[in-house]
Amino acid sequence: MTKAKKILYVSSEILPFLPQTDMSYIGRHLPQAVQESGGEIRSFMPKYGCINERRNQLHEVIRLSGMNIIVKDIDRPLIIKVASISAARMQVYFIDNEDYFQRKFVYRDDNDNFFPDNDERGIFFARGVLETVKKLRWKPTIVHCHGWLSHLLPLYLKKAYHDDPLFTNARVVVSLYNDLTTECFNENMRSKIIVPGIKTKDVAFLEEPTAVNLTRTAIQYADGVILANPSVDNALTEYAQSMKIPILPFIDPQDPDSTYISDYNHFYDQILETK
Repeated sequence: MTKAKKILYVSSEILPFLPQTDMSYIGRHLPQAVQESGGEIRSFMPKYGCINERRNQLHEVIRLSGMNIIVKDIDRPLIIKVASISAARMQVYFIDNEDYFQRKFVYRDDNDNFFPDNDERGIFFARGVLETVKKLRWKPTIVHCHGWLSHLLPLYLKKAYHDDPLFTNARVVVSLYNDLTTECFNENMRSKIIVPGIKTKDVAFLEEPTAVNLTRTAIQYADGVILANPSVDNALTEYAQSMKIPILPFIDPQDPDSTYISDYNHFYDQILETK
């Protein structure tokens, strides 16, 4: 690990703010390991309404808040909050908005129905992270995306933000978790994604806005893929292989003898060396 490595982690779930899954476990421990070995990190996740702000000592970062992000012709305020994980000596930034993230559930309502505006939540989260990193004036060498809510970020970074000097040379790694498999998004999802720099053909997969096609879109703009679940959909693995980008096979992060941290670090090096 070199000090030049600066990694932006964008995760749908991070411990201890959400229950333990492979994704939230990696979101908690991988950035800490990278930081402790000399790298610089920034971690972002959504500020779901079920996260207790007082217990987790979240507070708003006024200097970063106050921007608006337009989704479907509506200006929506971007609120940035931060909390420290003291045992890890690291901070987590939270993307918040009253319309999208104040509800008490994460992806589904109390009747287990997939939220109808989950497409807009993904758009707002991805763009909110990139806008906040711009305000931080922090230049990542690698952007590592975890979970479906981060899956539009590779597209925005490579198309809408590709001329921004902060992101020009950033490499994108996408971890696949099987966190969504059969769900569908709003039929107008594709038109909502379009901003200057993105054309309809850039989101061709989302003509049919399924969970699998959203993941294909993430892979399309990735520089490397990590299989973070042992049973990732074969169609996605095959698509990643067809893109001729590096793929890291599944390594169980919660195995006591797991080498996932060193393996991920080597993978980052491989990504940085391939271009």
